[in-house]
Amino acid sequence: MAEQIPDSWRDALGPVLATPAARQLGGWLRAQEDAGKAIYPPRGMRLRALELTPLDTVKVVILGQDPYHGPGQAHGLSFSVPPGVRQPPSLMNMLKELHSDCGIERPDHGNLESWASQGVLLLNNALTVEAGQAGSHQQRGWEEITDAAIAAVAARPQPSVFILWGSHAQKKAQRIDALKNGHHLVISSPHPSPLSAHRGFFGSRPFSQANRFLEENGRGAIDWSL
Repeated sequence: MAEQIPDSWRDALGPVLATPAARQLGGWLRAQEDAGKAIYPPRGMRLRALELTPLDTVKVVILGQDPYHGPGQAHGLSFSVPPGVRQPPSLMNMLKELHSDCGIERPDHGNLESWASQGVLLLNNALTVEAGQAGSHQQRGWEEITDAAIAAVAARPQPSVFILWGSHAQKKAQRIDALKNGHHLVISSPHPSPLSAHRGFFGSRPFSQANRFLEENGRGAIDWSL
């Protein structure tokens, strides 16, 4: 794989990256690009979540499905968009719930890097997507890598919060044995997508729940303001 694994994640991800499946993923991505297909996010940004949030700093994990598939939207963090890019609908609903939950006014941008720098791992299930083709890089090998990242967080003794929005994230978490030992907080609700947000995402108060748990366990609250 062309991407450089951040030092803090190397021990956790090294074994899975050495597998034939991971090498096949790297070769497949290169072939897609050589064929002229636009892949988001671009090279150098695909492991941005791991770069901004070292393993030993993770307090909260927010799982997404795959990157945004529109031009200029994806920059390596689940649900986040770069400055100057319009907030997508799911992110808009997240920020509405943040306001309802914590009283934080909705910002005029959708860049969540400040969360990542405080220990919020914004990780997608698949870390690339073909332009205009949602879900196009699912089941190509990313899942084993991101499963290993989540398992590494879950295996740490420090209590962390796992926020699982939608059945896709919830099914992924069910594969991680270390999440079943009881010392982490798992918050599950419908996805913030406009298709499902009114079925229980709104009113779920994930941000205040996460902070209450972190403070009770001596880990310090996240400043969710943007």
